[in-house]
Amino acid sequence: MPTTPSSCESNHDTSGAKKAAFSGPALIMDRGRPTHDPLTMDEYLRLAGGNASIIDVLATPDAEGVEFDPPRADIKLRQVNLSC
Repeated sequence: MPTTPSSCESNHDTSGAKKAAFSGPALIMDRGRPTHDPLTMDEYLRLAGGNASIIDVLATPDAEGVEFDPPRADIKLRQVNLSC
């Protein structure tokens, strides 16, 4: 059974919400509905598939179907003032 503090309770007891995340699901409730579920970083990385970079992801054999069209960087030169 998940821990279910209210939104107000979790705001007042951040440490308690973090501790609850270590013991399993800790659904934060707002008006009787679950709105957030804090995770430990280890659990997040496990669910997200690790900490692969975009280069790692695009280098995988299955990446042919991944659309990746980043916007062109708009870099402009400007004067630098090195005086103090």
